Amino acid sequence: MAGQGLAYDGCNFFRQRLVLSTLSGKRVKISNIRSKDDNPGLRDFEASFIRLLDKVTNGSKIEINQTGTMLFYMPGLLHGGSVEHDCNMQRSVGYYLEALLMLAPFMKTPLKATLRGVTNDHADPTIDMLKATALPLMKKFGIDGESLDLKVVKRGMAPGGGGEVFFSCPVRRTIRPVQLTDPGKIKRIRGVAYSVRVSPQMANRIVDSTRSVLNQFIPDIYIYTDHMKGAHSGKSPGFGLTLVAETLNGTFLSAEMSSTPQGKGDPMLPEDLGRNCAKLLLEEVHRGGCVDSSNQSLTLLLMTLGQQDVSKVLLGPLSPYTIEFLRHIKDFFQIMFKIEVQKPLEDERKGGDKVLMTCVGVGYSNINKTLK
Repeated sequence: MAGQGLAYDGCNFFRQRLVLSTLSGKRVKISNIRSKDDNPGLRDFEASFIRLLDKVTNGSKIEINQTGTMLFYMPGLLHGGSVEHDCNMQRSVGYYLEALLMLAPFMKTPLKATLRGVTNDHADPTIDMLKATALPLMKKFGIDGESLDLKVVKRGMAPGGGGEVFFSCPVRRTIRPVQLTDPGKIKRIRGVAYSVRVSPQMANRIVDSTRSVLNQFIPDIYIYTDHMKGAHSGKSPGFGLTLVAETLNGTFLSAEMSSTPQGKGDPMLPEDLGRNCAKLLLEEVHRGGCVDSSNQSLTLLLMTLGQQDVSKVLLGPLSPYTIEFLRHIKDFFQIMFKIEVQKPLEDERKGGDKVLMTCVGVGYSNINKTLK
């Protein structure tokens, strides 16, 4: 199969296709990228993403036609090592980091990436959220150790950016299959309220309004306030909140919000932001499952790449992005999931419908890793 390439149309799910292409070693050709648009072709943030892929791989061949409406990608070997990348300001660092999280365990040498740009915006998952949910999730699959780390060196809000993030991840030969079928009850809620280039009081106002909603449900709530000053505060003012609910069985559900970027519409009061974010968290808890909606595709990918054994994960309702991701997994790895819908009983108070995803891993082995 490796000889045959896959052909796709359109600009949607651009990252998924390139990430899966890199992992499976299959060539991919994407045509008609915004060909009907007034401004056709790849956007700057997508070009920046391709450059990042080029930095972490060795021998990738990328061809783009003049108008940027067609892309041919022939993946090389994942190399890793120390990488520095200036991310495009149109999307936050989270956009690039989500893809790196999927690729990092399969490098030749452990990845140490420094990414610069917008660390917190309202379109992509923020760094705080990935740190609180994606990293513990990777540990469950056996990707752990001292070197799994993600830290915000400088915060940068949209639109000016100026943030910096450091991510390091160990390499693994194989991925452990998992059985995550019982999320358990929520035992505590943690969070980070951050503010840059505004009054430090903003973060405290966010915390107060968040607690006003969440204290009705659970007493164990602690929200850290993080006010970065000076050179560490990036170029634009803003504030925001990331909330994480942890269950008895060690699964994490999260929600987040950040303030309206400067000059992009009506400003948002910290009180409203706190209340709305708390409601988003409650909604995420209602959806439930062992993985929150933003990390569904990462989970499914790691299940697919696991050893040739059965993995089971209970998820909340699948997001449209995840559904498309399942289709892509079928294209690149020929893996189909068994999907069982579980409706909770009326009196159980377990929230919305759940989906139990089961698959047998492809037994993916990291061919890039050097043998010591």
